[in-house]
Amino acid sequence: MSPTGFSSSDLYSIEHNGGPLRIAMVVPPYFDVPPKAYGGVEAVVAELVDSLCERGHHVTLFGAGEAGTKANFVPLWDRIVPERLGDPFPEVVHALRVRRAIERLADTEGIDLVHDHTFAGPLNAPAYANLGLPTVVTVHGPVQDDCYRYYRELGGECSLIAISDRQRELAPDLGWAGRVHNALRPDQWPFQPEKDNYALFLGRFSMDKGPHLALDAAHEAGIPLILAGKCSEPPEIAYFEEYVRPRLTADDHVFGLADATAKRKLLAGARCLLFPIRWEEPFGMVMIEAMVCGTPVVALRGGAVSEVLIDGVTARICEDPAELPAAIHEVATYDPAACREHVEANFGADTLGRGYEQVYREILARTTIGYGGAFAMPSVAATTGRA
Repeated sequence: MSPTGFSSSDLYSIEHNGGPLRIAMVVPPYFDVPPKAYGGVEAVVAELVDSLCERGHHVTLFGAGEAGTKANFVPLWDRIVPERLGDPFPEVVHALRVRRAIERLADTEGIDLVHDHTFAGPLNAPAYANLGLPTVVTVHGPVQDDCYRYYRELGGECSLIAISDRQRELAPDLGWAGRVHNALRPDQWPFQPEKDNYALFLGRFSMDKGPHLALDAAHEAGIPLILAGKCSEPPEIAYFEEYVRPRLTADDHVFGLADATAKRKLLAGARCLLFPIRWEEPFGMVMIEAMVCGTPVVALRGGAVSEVLIDGVTARICEDPAELPAAIHEVATYDPAACREHVEANFGADTLGRGYEQVYREILARTTIGYGGAFAMPSVAATTGRA
């Protein structure tokens, strides 16, 4: 029972019986939302924000850069700071700025909950709780080692959302409130059933992502490979020089970082996407981006791969890198329409908004602190249905 004498289910039915929610959405300051090129978190948040707005909710987005969604956008930096990705200072300063901005918004317009997509931001959860606000945190990255210890220390201060079942399975003792798969808007992606003669690697240049394995597989399969992705941080550059550059041939093309337009064109034209990961990938947005374009995926099993792909229909999931060349030839026989239909049925933007809305309402139903201090005693109409 709450101090008002109502149970949490009463609060839920009175305050949010299917009505609009007021959501403070927090993203890192590194990229625009949606991103112009690299930025997987920002791409997902853009889809989520627009979906929630279309479902009638009031979303205030705190970040940096230019407004690009249907939310009310509050930039907290003069510009995005991509060059400082990996530097802890922007994360900490951003968390402080966000906390002050949310305190102001809660005092002026009112908020029902805070949804944070940053790393340092969840440390503000106790301050938000003092305002009567629950904090929801989507865990976009891995949950092993240091990250596991970080989320474990947060305890019950935040409600964690997994982006795959596999991610949640790897740390079952964390404070998970639910799982919502990432998603996109299929109508914003081209469908191209006729493919060009190249395979594509699209992702960060790192050992975990395996572009060197993609090169080895493409060479053995006898197909040109285009490599597009992020290679700007010192570890990425060192990896490229040691493992990628020595393998390049005249049939390979290093495209660089692809913007939104170029990425769509590359994915739509590829015979297949090579996804030879060597780590517990929490989701893998590029897999659904490829499939929605009608492009099958050749992947190594790991992380959420088997959760996102349908082996033998939209992809070939391999157990060993030696299997990749044959898989490249096999997926050329797969139906591009089946790839797109799989995304439309399971990873459309409305499933994202609907999934998070359900999680929000379940969290608010368990919250007995008055939803952002805005709780009001029920009127006769609210309790009896009569005006």
